[in-house]
Amino acid sequence: MKIRISSGHEICNFGLPYIIAEIGANHNGDIDLAKQMIDAAKACGANSVKFQSWTPESLIAEEEYRNNQKYDDSPKKHFGSLREMVEKYYLREDQHRELKEYCDAQDIAFCSTPFSRQEADLLAELDVPFYKVASMDINNPELLRYIARRQKPVLLSTGMATLAEIEQAIRVVEEEGNQQIVLLHCISIYPPAYEDINLRNISMLQQTFGYPVGFSDHTFGTAIPLASVALGCCLIEKHFTLDKKLPGWDHAISADPAEMEVIVRESRNIYLAMGTSRRIVSPAEIDKRRKFRRSLVTTRPLPEGTVLNAVDLTCKRPGTGIAPDAQPYVIGRTLARGLGADELVRWEDLA
Repeated sequence: MKIRISSGHEICNFGLPYIIAEIGANHNGDIDLAKQMIDAAKACGANSVKFQSWTPESLIAEEEYRNNQKYDDSPKKHFGSLREMVEKYYLREDQHRELKEYCDAQDIAFCSTPFSRQEADLLAELDVPFYKVASMDINNPELLRYIARRQKPVLLSTGMATLAEIEQAIRVVEEEGNQQIVLLHCISIYPPAYEDINLRNISMLQQTFGYPVGFSDHTFGTAIPLASVALGCCLIEKHFTLDKKLPGWDHAISADPAEMEVIVRESRNIYLAMGTSRRIVSPAEIDKRRKFRRSLVTTRPLPEGTVLNAVDLTCKRPGTGIAPDAQPYVIGRTLARGLGADELVRWEDLA
C-alpha cells in the first residue's frame, strides 16, 4: 500500500523513508528559535518539520497542575513548575500561522500533533498535509474520529499500546472511511533501553495490519533509526534540536543538525542499498570479472600438437581467457600452436 503524504511524496514499506524533524516543544516558546530550527531541518534535507499543538487547558487537568507532577523520565532537568513549563512551551494560534507561512517560504512541509478538536480545526485551517496522533491518544476514539473525518493521512503512534489497542484505533479511523493510515512503531520512554526497542515490531506491524509502518524514535544518536530502514521503515520521526544542552523536555534525546543530516543521507543510502531480493549482477561487477576472475593457464611450455591433460593447466588471473569451469572441455584437446609457461589458453589455441 502506498500513501501520498505531502508534496507528492508517496510512502510505502521498503520505500524511500520520509523524514520528519520533530521540533515539538524544542522551540522553548521562542518563535525565532523555531524558525532557526526550520532552517536547519531544511538544510539537513528533512521532508517536514513537526510541532505539537496544545494549550495549558487542552493538555493537562487542573488537578495535575495542583499536584505539580514531575516528568522525571527525561535526562534533562526542567525549570519551575509543570504549569510554568506548559505555559512557556505551548504554541499560540498566531505562532502556528507564522510558522506555517515561514515553512511555506522555506519549501518544507509544516505539520503538527493536535491534542484536541480545537487544535485539529486550527491545523485543518492551515491545510497540513497529514495529522500525527500522539501515542497518548491511541485510546482516544473521539479525537481519532474527529481527525479521521478530515480524510487526510493519519500517522498513528503506537507507544504504550497493546496490539488490541492498535487494532481498535485502526478500526476507528477506517470506520470514518479513511484508510490513509501510517503506523509508527514507538517506545514512549526518553530514551528507551536498547533491549526494549524491539525494532522487529516494525515487521510485525507490517504483516499484521498491511499498512505502511514508520518509526518514531526517542533514542540517542543515529544508529537505531537507520537500522529501522533495513526493516522497511517508511518514515522516521526524530526529535530535533540545535543544541542538546538547551533546557526543555526533549533536547537531550534529540538529533542535532549533524545527526539529522546523517539520518537523512544514510537512510536514503540504505534504501538504495536494500535493492531487490532478485539476484542481480551489475554491469560494473560483470566488467570486474575480467580482472578478478581466473583463466586456464599453462603450467609449463607446451609445443604445438600437445594433447592437453590436467597437469598441463592451472588457474590464474585475469579472467579474459577460458574460464576454470570450462576445463572439462579443454582436457584432451590438441594445441594448434605452441604456448609458453604461465600463458593463458584461448579457444583459438585449440585444434
